[in-house]
Amino acid sequence: MASSGDIPSLYQRPAELLQRLIRFDTTNPPGNEAECIAFIDELLTGAGIKTSILAQAPERPNLVARLSGQGKASPLLLYGHVDVVTTENQKWQHPPFEGKIADGFIWGRGALDMKGGIAMMLAAFIRAKKEGLALPGDVVLAIVSDEETLGGLGTKFLVENHPHLFDGIRYAIGEFGGFSLYVGKKKFYPISVAEKQVCWIKATFQGPAGHGALPARGGAMAKLATFLKKLDKKRLPVHITSSAQLMFKTVASTLGGLNGFILGQLLNPSLTNILLNALGERCHVFDPLLHNTVNATVLHGSDKINVVPGAVSVELDGRLLPGFKPDDMIAELRRIIGPDVELKVLKFDPGPAEPDMGLFNKLADILSEFDPEGKPLPLLLGGTSDARFFTRLGIQTYGYLPTPLPKDFNFSKTIHAADERIPVEAVDFGSNAIYEVLKRFE
Repeated sequence: MASSGDIPSLYQRPAELLQRLIRFDTTNPPGNEAECIAFIDELLTGAGIKTSILAQAPERPNLVARLSGQGKASPLLLYGHVDVVTTENQKWQHPPFEGKIADGFIWGRGALDMKGGIAMMLAAFIRAKKEGLALPGDVVLAIVSDEETLGGLGTKFLVENHPHLFDGIRYAIGEFGGFSLYVGKKKFYPISVAEKQVCWIKATFQGPAGHGALPARGGAMAKLATFLKKLDKKRLPVHITSSAQLMFKTVASTLGGLNGFILGQLLNPSLTNILLNALGERCHVFDPLLHNTVNATVLHGSDKINVVPGAVSVELDGRLLPGFKPDDMIAELRRIIGPDVELKVLKFDPGPAEPDMGLFNKLADILSEFDPEGKPLPLLLGGTSDARFFTRLGIQTYGYLPTPLPKDFNFSKTIHAADERIPVEAVDFGSNAIYEVLKRFE
């Protein structure tokens, strides 16, 4: 482990910097990101960069720093979170908070999500300062807490309480994207440009209450069971958004041949579900990009085993495609379940209907220069990130953490799982690519 005296030069060794970040156990909950943020603060201030620490809770702070540019471009935001998900009940080959290097990888919780990205950003940001890079515009760095549990103490807190810190920013770089993946024999680098919107709904069913010793048929529980069965069997309607069109057309044209043709036909609403059913697990990740989705997650019924409840409810994790509203989700659910269910929107995080693609080509060009074998790809993200909060300030986020991965590496099954890891060389690759963005953004 590097000594305190080595900290100012860590930006020159992004892989070692990542190791140091992994060694802070920032599992959320409870988070306890303070020590990790303090370390990053020491790294930045040691490089002569002024920082601000802002917190709703002292143990859950956020850090914001700024480099001055030439004023030729709007400010650019780099942001990321240091909290990580649990390792509980997981079996790891190497301890999850050791940051061990083995088999060409850095192992540990957060290596992919997203301390690896933090290391890339810090290395590029400090390098720009140390080398006196003539930045086209100001660059703002935000390192936040609490992303993994909805961001209330992190990005949401900053956007709602300190929005002036982000004045004039048009574009941001954050998660989720930039990692390589293979479709067939072709290598792609997805860059997220849009994401689905959170739309949580509570469905309530009424029926006669009674004693558990007496038969109860056709009551609230039975209605709930019918509802869940319908949700399990039927998709919500197909929708082809502009983001999905950009993504699928790029993949289809790059692949060519029969595979390209089939993927291109997913954009034909009359064929979408037929093809998804036929392709099965191979195209499972495409399903939520072409539909609004809803999953039952939390049930509320009787609090006593011998009481038949007169009302039961289920909370639904709904995700809306860009451009859709909660009323659209309610209407689509009604077509499946009918009018007799009470539906209430619990939470809605709106996002833009259309992405601003103004910086996409620049980011794509840089990736293509760094890895000519890979094809940059605009990505519609099926989940959500902290980008949804910056959207409220009119900021377009690109998921752009350039990370070349081995062909046999399953990103989706590694990111929150045991043995999370990132290639050592990928951390250097990503930091250099982001540095190039700082040179050339406009």
